Amino acid sequence: MLNLSERGAKMPASPIRKLVPYAEAAKKRGIKVYHLNIGQPDIKTPEIAFEAIKNFEMKTAEYTHSAGIESYRKGLAGYYKNVGIDINYEDIMITTGGSEAIIFTFMTTLNPGDEVIIPEPYYTNYNGFAMQAGIKIVPVTSYIEDGFALPPIADFEKLITPKTKAVLVCNPNNPTGYLYSKEELQQLRDLVIKHNLFLFADEVYREFCYDGHEHFSVLNLDGLEEHAVLFDSVSKRYSECGIRIGALISRNKKIIEAALKYGQARLSPPLFGQIAAEASLQAGEEYFKEVYDEYLERRNYIINAVNKIDGVFAPMPKGSFYAILSLPVESAEDFCVWLLNDFNYEGETVMLAPAQGFYATPGAGKNQARLAYVLKIEDLKRSVKILEEALKVYKNK
Repeated sequence: MLNLSERGAKMPASPIRKLVPYAEAAKKRGIKVYHLNIGQPDIKTPEIAFEAIKNFEMKTAEYTHSAGIESYRKGLAGYYKNVGIDINYEDIMITTGGSEAIIFTFMTTLNPGDEVIIPEPYYTNYNGFAMQAGIKIVPVTSYIEDGFALPPIADFEKLITPKTKAVLVCNPNNPTGYLYSKEELQQLRDLVIKHNLFLFADEVYREFCYDGHEHFSVLNLDGLEEHAVLFDSVSKRYSECGIRIGALISRNKKIIEAALKYGQARLSPPLFGQIAAEASLQAGEEYFKEVYDEYLERRNYIINAVNKIDGVFAPMPKGSFYAILSLPVESAEDFCVWLLNDFNYEGETVMLAPAQGFYATPGAGKNQARLAYVLKIEDLKRSVKILEEALKVYKNK
């Protein structure tokens, strides 16, 4: 019998998607499932994106430049200038989703065995990217009691070893919804300069910052021209998860040059995805205002509603469209499986993502779950009712 590679065997499954078989089985039994487990918005993609694809006039769907279509990179540079980030289009490499931007950066800047410090809970797919690059994620824990604020810099300092090469933050954060302030990012700036580290920032939720809080990019931190790398994507900004277009951005020319070699090996990012993404740059402020107002309404409703359920606590997110809930259960994963396998309320149930999979520290987040408020208000209201009724039954089972 042939064996898989050790790398393939050790590649972690996504805890966001690992309960999918239970959800599929529930649907086959006729149960309606409200998906709060994954960041797939029901927000409409800009119509201009679809029109651009429909109006495609070339006779051949050719490879694009390995760094991405030049007109798109120039347009994207203009987008960044409009949000206060002054970069040149040559500082941008278009990638197949934000995921590829992260993988290319890991492969370009880090050697096997190197370490990256990341505040936990963190986007779980970072684990898979790290596994592919042969590097190690070192968690520094943030806590639900203070809304998942940046851990003290002293906690980062304790974890730095000769193998430490970078710090990575997601801002606004997935899965917590926390928005790191300019002051917190400046603390990280001082840390990476002191220890000569890279600072990686996943900023795909930049547009979604609430309550008057403003997003501050790592690319606007002084003195990080050689240190800072930005990961971006149109998946959430324009509700275009399926077109798989992201970007790797850095003023460090050596990073862009080295990453381009990986880009050449995969030939080019998706042609039609780039066409749709470039067209979406023309969506305008009206599109963003409508989307922003919708997410704000959803956030305000569901966070206030779940905090009224006995034993549930969720800090108010400052950004993105995720929240971590503390539940009155011993194991959130067991509860999430039970919701799909054994429970329904009037023929319906809810799917959450167990938060333990977003932590690297053993046992952390065991009674927590992540929810994504990506469904319309009517569905969120129904989901809260189902969750409330489910907890009543679960406590007494």
